[in-house]
Amino acid sequence: MAADREPMVRRGRPAARPAPLLGSVPGQRSDAGPLELDPLIHERVRLGIVSALAVNGTMTFTELRDLLGTTDGNLSAHARRLEDARYVYCRKSFEGRTPRTEFELTPRGRAALQGYLDHMEAIIRVTRETEGAR
Repeated sequence: MAADREPMVRRGRPAARPAPLLGSVPGQRSDAGPLELDPLIHERVRLGIVSALAVNGTMTFTELRDLLGTTDGNLSAHARRLEDARYVYCRKSFEGRTPRTEFELTPRGRAALQGYLDHMEAIIRVTRETEGAR
């Protein structure tokens, strides 16, 4: 029955203009559209990991876990994905008999984060420009 209904029309507001593709935004390096962000970094925990490492250099597993408020297993799975993509480097060692795992952002990971941030800034800029024109 819902298919028989006429589309709802908003009154008092002009029709929205289609948003420009981000590939056409000056200064945007990506040819991707607005929803084509790097899915590896876009996930909340992985974005937290690469952001924390970009700011702090190296961090231990425990420091990252506590900062992000995640479980050991969740952090381990997300860190493994970033390590497999060569976005982070994982160094394992021992302090006495206690295992110590440290993470560091690789140059490839830093470049991926910078591209992600550039893309997000372009989305924000286009959104603000579009909203300001209304």
